[in-house]
Amino acid sequence: MTKELAATHDQRRSQLLRGVLDLCLLALIGERPRYGYEFVEALTESGLDLVSEGSIYPLLARMERAGLVDSYRAPSAAGGAPRKYYRLTDAGAAELAAGRATWSTFTVAVSRTLQEEQEEQSGRGRRDEDETDARDGDTGDARHDAPDDQRARA
Repeated sequence: MTKELAATHDQRRSQLLRGVLDLCLLALIGERPRYGYEFVEALTESGLDLVSEGSIYPLLARMERAGLVDSYRAPSAAGGAPRKYYRLTDAGAAELAAGRATWSTFTVAVSRTLQEEQEEQSGRGRRDEDETDARDGDTGDARHDAPDDQRARA
């Protein structure tokens, strides 16, 4: 893949993720309370490695102001400064459920659209081959290409 194509691919992934990052964070918090860096680790493990802490914290702050999550401080297991953990509120759980339903409907529609295009292109390729075969007298029947003595036995 060229650098230009790779950059376009990363840009598309980044834009897609930007639209659902809040939903991804709600889903991760729904599993268990988490602190900032745990989000980056979990997203990276899921294949969403384009996300940095710098993009997560402002989103968490907006979600907290919106009442979707609340936070609390707990001591660090490593003995450092207390960490700020985020957990879902009832409103956050409702938003997560609604977001999952919206995402499911959306991805089905997008997949259908992309699949139809793929099937249309592969169908077009088969039609082109069939038209070429018909012009060449090829019926697609293996017996058509067999010598006369083999055709007689078929």
